[in-house]
Amino acid sequence: MTDFLPFSYRNLIVTGYIGPNQLALARHIASHLRMPFVNVETEIADRVGLPVDQIRDYYGETRLKSIEAEIVSEAMLRRGSVIYISGRTLVHTDHLTRLQSTGPVICLVIGLDAMLHRLHINMGARYHDPYERALALGGLTREWAIRDYDGVHVLDTTDLAEAVIIEQVLERWHELAIERG
Repeated sequence: MTDFLPFSYRNLIVTGYIGPNQLALARHIASHLRMPFVNVETEIADRVGLPVDQIRDYYGETRLKSIEAEIVSEAMLRRGSVIYISGRTLVHTDHLTRLQSTGPVICLVIGLDAMLHRLHINMGARYHDPYERALALGGLTREWAIRDYDGVHVLDTTDLAEAVIIEQVLERWHELAIERG
């Protein structure tokens, strides 16, 4: 477990659905902590040379999960990094447990109304197609499942400005450092 690692070697795993600025927030958190930043989804896309959705379409879910497992295994070798990973990837097989052994997981969430509003904005006219909306909501449901897992620290970011979100994540990170010694 992370209790055996000095805190300076522990990773911070950031996940959750918070909208279009999620990657920027995770990068800012890494910058504030002066830690390297790893985006698991970007690593997957770079490995194959295609976006994750196209990997799924062209090669299937099984191949995508295989690549995800490779990238997660590589991310576990890192120390003192901020790792951004989708909740959907994190709950696949034992990824959560394995990454928790390298550091705490902070899940950034928003309220249902805010999530639906952002989904509507992101999808545009496709939001009004019941099939498209159902697909998007199903993906979000899988993404949000991470909140209910043991050891995941949840932060509601619904009405918070970006600077406040970063400040609260940094505060939680320092609280965890004190708790673990």
